[in-house]
Amino acid sequence: MFDNERFMTKGIQDNISLELQLFMWSCIDTLKWKEKDIDYLQVFELSTWERNEVLFQNIEHRQEVPPYKRIYKIPSKEAISEKIFVIDDGSITSMLLAEEY
Repeated sequence: MFDNERFMTKGIQDNISLELQLFMWSCIDTLKWKEKDIDYLQVFELSTWERNEVLFQNIEHRQEVPPYKRIYKIPSKEAISEKIFVIDDGSITSMLLAEEY
């Protein structure tokens, strides 16, 4: 799973920085190496978080089966709030905004 061609929608291209895209693909690759089972649906919840006047991009990566959840906080000049799905249908893997599903 998640070893085939990777695609992204226009919404991802227009709204998500290349750095965040690469970070999310890296999260999936890392999970793939660490876990025996990985769900066909990976969810990334992006939100903003501020502490001591420093803005962070909060990234929650999760899957349902088997249960998995990890949260990352990355310093950012412009944090965004979006929900992103990465779906592997067996032949291709697609990254899309939740609203494009």
